[in-house]
Amino acid sequence: MDTLTRIRAFIDVVEAEGFSAASRRTGRSKALLSKYVRELEDELGALLLNRTTRQFSMTEAGHTYYRSASDILKEIDNLADLVRENNAQLKGRLRVSVPRTFVDADVGQSLIDFSSENPDLSLEIAADDRFVDLIEEGFDVAIRISKLEDSGMIARKISDFRVHLCATPNFLERHPDLEHPSDISNLPFIVDTNSRTQGSIRFHNPDNTTFAVAVSGPIEVNSPHATLRAALAGIGIALIPDFIARRPIESGELVTLFNDYIPTDRGIYAVYPHRRYLPAKVRIFVDYLHNWFKKHP
Repeated sequence: MDTLTRIRAFIDVVEAEGFSAASRRTGRSKALLSKYVRELEDELGALLLNRTTRQFSMTEAGHTYYRSASDILKEIDNLADLVRENNAQLKGRLRVSVPRTFVDADVGQSLIDFSSENPDLSLEIAADDRFVDLIEEGFDVAIRISKLEDSGMIARKISDFRVHLCATPNFLERHPDLEHPSDISNLPFIVDTNSRTQGSIRFHNPDNTTFAVAVSGPIEVNSPHATLRAALAGIGIALIPDFIARRPIESGELVTLFNDYIPTDRGIYAVYPHRRYLPAKVRIFVDYLHNWFKKHP
């Protein structure tokens, strides 16, 4: 138990990036945390942290020890979660990586609702459009909106997802000769640079073969919301996620194009590292989102 206490103290200091921050986060004094880390170093016979009055850094040995020790502690905590899952409310902290698009849209309410129903669990939401490394960066789970690709992670689909190719009625009146998706290559396009393809749009033929159409235009922006605003301004055609474009499409402010050619192989996925003992908080979180989207299709 003493060794586990020392390891936890070391990990708390590393993740808080300092003794003072770790003290505030854990409620333990700086002196006690320093004592535990020093005892761990003495036990290992190696210096784990470089300490000065103003700077903090890990040694090479510290980096190596942190990666392995944090994984071991997670397995211990996860196993404990499984044992007490049916006898206690969710507690602790859940670190979730989520695309900004998800957080800012109506579907972001799912995270707020989960937190409201689990007040003893601290939900840390990191909104980032890049694909984070869950293990290296210490995330428990990530929400990803994409075509599922092979990886070392475990993924569960929590909702269908599609995009709409759309423009305003006024824009379409000014460009009436749109008969095939290939025709958009000659028109102004609002490029969402979050897309992996960016300069081209992938379509499916009725026979399930695929083709790409090169696009370009007056605006390139890494925000679907800004893309929506540009489309509503009549600047060009845009490819916009359903949960962002739904309302202006229903109101008639935007008109969808070539729906039969839009791929339907994407989804909203919860992704988490493969672990022997899946944390109860992760499983319950993923189950909650899956059920939330069933209620809010």
